[in-house]
Amino acid sequence: MTRSDLITKLAQRHALLTEQDAEMVVKAILNSMMKYLSEGERIEIRGFGSFCINSRSPRVGRNPKSGEIVLVPAKRATHFKAAKELRDRVNRNTSSAGSDQPD
Repeated sequence: MTRSDLITKLAQRHALLTEQDAEMVVKAILNSMMKYLSEGERIEIRGFGSFCINSRSPRVGRNPKSGEIVLVPAKRATHFKAAKELRDRVNRNTSSAGSDQPD
């Protein structure tokens, strides 16, 4: 599902929301999430999962083509951990080929 698919589905499900209103809502939520994650904050959405930032130490790597040693700098990466409810629902739907998915 893409951002535009999400906006369209949201507008279809809620008659009071125009597609422009749904777009503003989705953008506001995603922008807030990006802001908090970029500040190193943790985000938890009950029943869905949590997002946090993991720090990766600098390391020595190799260029697979030439074998040359490359210094890989320290990084921060976003990590998502699905909630138990989401994991259970995904695993339940894989056996029934997605028949319980909402529109």
